[in-house]
Amino acid sequence: MSLFTYVSLLSITIYTFGFAVSLWKGKQKMSAVAVLFLTLCIIILPFFTIL
Repeated sequence: MSLFTYVSLLSITIYTFGFAVSLWKGKQKMSAVAVLFLTLCIIILPFFTIL
């Protein structure tokens, strides 16, 4: 179950970061910064709740 949790979090993080990069390339800098903040939250919050 632990492996499934790590793989899920990693795939969601990579997908969200890719979305932020695509927003940045599309000249939507403020949206990209917001999505990068969301990506950081996805990385940090599981240490307080799941793990």
